[in-house]
Amino acid sequence: MYRVLIVDDEPLARDRIRSLLGEQEDMMVAGECGDGICAITAIKELEPDLVFLDMQMPEMDGLEVIRAIGPKDFPTVIFVTAYDRYALQAFEVHAVDYLLKPFDRQRFHEALQRVRRRLSEEKQEAIKEQLKNLTLSLTRPNHYQNRLAVKTDGRVYLLNVHDVDWLESAGNYICLHVGKQTHIIRETLSQLEEQLNPQKFARIHRSSIVNLERIQELRPYFHGDYKVILQNGAELSLSRKYREELCRRMGIDL
Repeated sequence: MYRVLIVDDEPLARDRIRSLLGEQEDMMVAGECGDGICAITAIKELEPDLVFLDMQMPEMDGLEVIRAIGPKDFPTVIFVTAYDRYALQAFEVHAVDYLLKPFDRQRFHEALQRVRRRLSEEKQEAIKEQLKNLTLSLTRPNHYQNRLAVKTDGRVYLLNVHDVDWLESAGNYICLHVGKQTHIIRETLSQLEEQLNPQKFARIHRSSIVNLERIQELRPYFHGDYKVILQNGAELSLSRKYREELCRRMGIDL
């Protein structure tokens, strides 16, 4: 089942897309937005597989929404607009298709077929990447970080990695949450993830990694999503992309 977010400032346009999606057995409307600011928040929280994105909206247009999140992290997108002059810009940001209003049912179905092919290809690539990572983890020595160097007030403080509750990405920096304290180190989350013991730490979102021993509860959230509740009360989002792997490591089934 593919989760879809509809973003358009015209209610009638959203109704039209929602109605056509209702005819598809493998498509579920996860949310709707009428402006770019709402779209940015919804994409980060709902993590849809597909976004129908209006090119021209007040205050923030579709391209600005993509730039705010980043093309690499943006879901598969179909641009929807009443103006064909945006077509070239749409494909420059790798939109899977471009619907010009008013579009008919056949044109809509053609766009969805392109989406299905794109998502199927991405799924196969994701499986290949998982197998590659598994192979590397089985062949390389298990030399994982036990301490992290944190610079504070001109001094270097060695932090025991097992004291970290969770790690949060902040661009080229990482926020290390340790109890009530937060330390910042200059490194990307992907780089540090390779240095952490996978039996102790797991990524639960593209922007966060959690210490498995600090997890107290997995709480159901909206649309089948879950919140990870830590022992200190912190609530973190569990991405559907990482849910299966987290359950495997914890030996549970959701």
